[in-house]
Amino acid sequence: CAGEENWVDSRTIYVGHREPPPGTEAYIPQRFPDNRIVSSKYTFWNFIPKNLFEQFRRIANFYFLIIFLVQLIIDTPTSPVTSGLPLLFVITVTAIKQGYEDWLRHKADNAINQYPVHFIQHGKLVRKQSRKLRVGDIVMVKEDETFPCDLIFLSSSRGDGTCFVTTASLDGESSQKTYYAVQDTKAFHNEQEIDALHATIECEQPQPDLYKFVGRISVYHDRNEPTARPLGSENLLLRGATLKNTEKIFGVAIYTGMETKMALNYQAKSQKRSAVEKSMYVFLIVYLCILISKALINTVLKYVWQSEPFRDEPWYNQKTEPERKRNLFLRAFTDFLAFMVLFNYIIPVSMYVTVEMQKFLGSYFLTWDEEMFDEDTGLGPLVNTSDLNEELGQVEYVFTDKTGTLTENNMEFIECCIEGHIYVPHVICNGQILHDCTGIDMIDSSPGGSGKEREELFFRALCLCHTVQVKDDDSVDGLKKNQLSRRSCIYISSSPDEVALVEGVQRLGYTYLRLKDNFMEILNRENSIEKFELLEVLSFDSVRRRMSVIVKSSTGDIFLFCKGADSSIFPRVKEGKIDQVRARVERNAVEGLRTLCVAYKKLTEEEYSNVQKLLQDAKLALQDREKKLAEKLAEVYEKIERDLILLGATAVEDRLQEKAADTIEALQKAGIKVWVLTGDKMETAAATCYACKLFRRNTQILELTTKKIEEQSLYDV
Repeated sequence: CAGEENWVDSRTIYVGHREPPPGTEAYIPQRFPDNRIVSSKYTFWNFIPKNLFEQFRRIANFYFLIIFLVQLIIDTPTSPVTSGLPLLFVITVTAIKQGYEDWLRHKADNAINQYPVHFIQHGKLVRKQSRKLRVGDIVMVKEDETFPCDLIFLSSSRGDGTCFVTTASLDGESSQKTYYAVQDTKAFHNEQEIDALHATIECEQPQPDLYKFVGRISVYHDRNEPTARPLGSENLLLRGATLKNTEKIFGVAIYTGMETKMALNYQAKSQKRSAVEKSMYVFLIVYLCILISKALINTVLKYVWQSEPFRDEPWYNQKTEPERKRNLFLRAFTDFLAFMVLFNYIIPVSMYVTVEMQKFLGSYFLTWDEEMFDEDTGLGPLVNTSDLNEELGQVEYVFTDKTGTLTENNMEFIECCIEGHIYVPHVICNGQILHDCTGIDMIDSSPGGSGKEREELFFRALCLCHTVQVKDDDSVDGLKKNQLSRRSCIYISSSPDEVALVEGVQRLGYTYLRLKDNFMEILNRENSIEKFELLEVLSFDSVRRRMSVIVKSSTGDIFLFCKGADSSIFPRVKEGKIDQVRARVERNAVEGLRTLCVAYKKLTEEEYSNVQKLLQDAKLALQDREKKLAEKLAEVYEKIERDLILLGATAVEDRLQEKAADTIEALQKAGIKVWVLTGDKMETAAATCYACKLFRRNTQILELTTKKIEEQSLYDV
């Protein structure tokens, strides 16, 4: 068991709605919302009052309503119809426009809520509408389908209990991510086995963080004590994500409807105000002040003029007795209101309806614009609300990612440097190496005997130090039809860099075949299969900027292979041709290539036992929640990944997107400031900025990096 978790608030979910065995724990049924998604603002019943309230929150509309009411109450020089009819027209047209747009949202919601979903009931697969899903239902999702709610991943059609998912609609990441099934349930591959599962899940209450999840699953085996397993974000499949390169998966619903992480990240449906509308408010207030001033001045001047008796009651406008007896202040206030009505046209009643219609028609011009149509996807722009069209013209800053935004995120292995020797792979055409050799071009002289050993270690490191999964084109009873063919493997990973490296080393003579029963298989240059037992994976994170694996060869040797950014690897290296490799890395970075360094060290059985104990102790810190767990793991990784031997470095090219340079140039001409945010090496980022014309040759560059500041400090000393 991973230990007790200190959750402030939690929920208990019974998988498949099966109660726990008697005597194990109390059965407490809980109520959860259904799986209905609502993105609309109005309903049939609240449309009129809610829409009127929102419209009369606008200063101009409220002003004309007051004027209309004043005309009804007092004797004014103009008819109430002159204010009432235009106001009614404005309110009606705006209500029709907003009602139509909300009807489109209702239509989209209904399409989502009525989408058919497969779930397990009494050991059989049943179809029902997505909105009828409940927390605890076991759902089956097929390849290229979207997850209907937040699911705990129970099992997969893949033998290793993994699946691949794209989360582009959630966080914009187009690359595929790997998720892992619960250890105790990943062997269940059919409806009957899954339906027989007896388990409860305890997890935190819904919260919007896409990358954070803490929970625990307890699996009951007959009447024995339940097996408890910790659950993390790698076990949680989010609503809105899409299943890829996996035939099917089974999962249990834990968050549904408006409690899913996707729904919790929706912005509140409050009335949004554009910059133009806000500026209109300012002008309205100014003109309202002018109007009040004019009415006040005219009221004062009237009573100054009527201060003499013969001016107060001319022969053609004699007052009645009740009028003579009326309170002076009441008469003055009534006259003030009459002047307000008389001058009210200083604020045009048609202003809002004109702006509303212009926005409404403008939204259609956006959707009809052929120059904004993407031929690859077959989609044009989609306008969800016409109230904010003009905000597109208010953009001053554009923050862009580099990888996958400015570049294609389609990596290609260019070269590797092993102990100062440069290796360039031959080109593969239709899966076949063009030259009749190992697939390597040596730019400089060939290494000696010890160099050959390091060369093979380097290639093995690239074949083993990754999280790449293999999708086979053809298989019979789990065996490849052509296992020795170097074209039979399709690699999948959340990191395109890793795929490029594995494909690149394949062209250099070493092919990663698969991970089976915790053994990684690679095909060497002699066409013989080498097996390495995967002992530990020290996952990549953006702080460490490196990852490591610990593997055991068939001869019993234990290796730690580590790859990462040069700034992360070089400080942890104790030997190797550091200067030669660093020079090549810097040269490749200046050319805009993405670089990684590779190192290793050999471990004894005793050293590995100590490493295993450190990692196990850190992972059992789940009760301290994710932040402290990450801190403990980082400390352990720091102890393990040191005293390494440098093997070499790799260079991968990520080409610019088509017309990226033209787009940035157009944005700059429009006065928009473009910022590129990247975690790449500084020289690589600068080279990309030059290539996409963000930087010009005459651009003055100020480098505010730790390295430059340290150099300046030494210079000053």
